[in-house]
Amino acid sequence: MFAYIKGVLAEKGENYVVIDVMGIGYRVFMPNSSINKVGELDEQVKVHTYYYVREDNIKLYGFLNNDERKMFELLLSISGVGAKSAITMISEIRPSDFALAVITNDVSKLVKIPGVGKKTAERLIVELKDKLKTETSIREEENSQSSYENLDATKEAISALQVLGYNTKEIDKAIEKIDTKNMTVEDIIRKILNLLSK
Repeated sequence: MFAYIKGVLAEKGENYVVIDVMGIGYRVFMPNSSINKVGELDEQVKVHTYYYVREDNIKLYGFLNNDERKMFELLLSISGVGAKSAITMISEIRPSDFALAVITNDVSKLVKIPGVGKKTAERLIVELKDKLKTETSIREEENSQSSYENLDATKEAISALQVLGYNTKEIDKAIEKIDTKNMTVEDIIRKILNLLSK
């Protein structure tokens, strides 16, 4: 319903901000890490939003960029993960690091997030990898003669970006603009995310 809100930052609270848009104050719930970076009071700000509707809970959640919003939407699709847990995770781990942890089965990185135990971390990895299986197999078939430099790292980065909800066309378009030859998986992910967020 709301893609983003642009207005004057009127208030900062615990887990939320209030953005004044032409005299109407929108309370937007955000990760604490994002609240610290969103801007100063009385400044013009832009926040990407997700309109959350449940039977007994209607809230507007806000994020600094589309990567955080995509991660939020992704986490909500996992059984047993609610909005509060998803916001906590986004406060503690960057979307690129989260996606990489899923792809590399890095349970130890995920359990460092408050409220995420070993079973939850394992479930996140299993369920998110299941979501990727179909698209990844189709992609590998289409690109069996891939000419990417640093092929293994690039493939891993592509899978991580798919975890965040990016489709193969936009990922491929971004990869064409960078030289992945001597880059790590993390470097490739972050470089592509920078291009995709423009």
